[in-house]
Amino acid sequence: MEKQSHILVVDDDREIRDLVAKFLKQHNLRVTTAQDGREMKRALEDWSIDLVVLDVMMPGEDGLTLCRNLRASSQMPVIMLTAMGEETDRIIGLEMGADDYLAKPFNPRELLARIKAVLRRSGGQETVTAEDADVFIFNKWEFRPERRELLNDEGVLVSLSRGEFELLDTFVRHPNRVLNRDQLLDMARGREAIPFDRAIDVQVSRLRKKLKDDPKNPALVKTVRGGGYMFTAKVEQS
Repeated sequence: MEKQSHILVVDDDREIRDLVAKFLKQHNLRVTTAQDGREMKRALEDWSIDLVVLDVMMPGEDGLTLCRNLRASSQMPVIMLTAMGEETDRIIGLEMGADDYLAKPFNPRELLARIKAVLRRSGGQETVTAEDADVFIFNKWEFRPERRELLNDEGVLVSLSRGEFELLDTFVRHPNRVLNRDQLLDMARGREAIPFDRAIDVQVSRLRKKLKDDPKNPALVKTVRGGGYMFTAKVEQS
């Protein structure tokens, strides 16, 4: 029997919580709800949660703060719910480590599709191919796509969000090639991985920090004016 994924829905609006929970349960997902950060933390302690659907605007600790705190100790997938048209919240949410966003009001079917997409990418449910089994070495870094791992020169694991992983996976497979935003969106598993154009810049900035690549004078991920980005490291594949 296929394991039911357990979704935590965090929103201070009871009507939205109940609607989303009912819909997701109808589609073979297990659902727990929380109205604020306190209940969210209790649910995370009591249950094995696979993904969090998290509203941005809530009393007390807002969704962005909760996402940042969660990401400090976990790589659990997070989908943010934002107010319609609040692109700033979406960008900040991605900077905090969210995997995707959805603007209110939303169609529950679209939320379901995004949940399935994020779970599919984060849960390693894809079939591993020979290409996926490769290991990439660059500038003393070791990148293992099959295991979704990035290790530094001391062998220490560096955590990557889903968007960061997809972006790095694209770069190491296309080194020394100028890639514009449309190409990166397409190669990085499409908008399922990186949901909108400006998020590419956010993910590049985050990836540079993870790779300790000086943003003022990057040596690994260079910005090409009017073009996009180029991964300039020498990549060895094994």
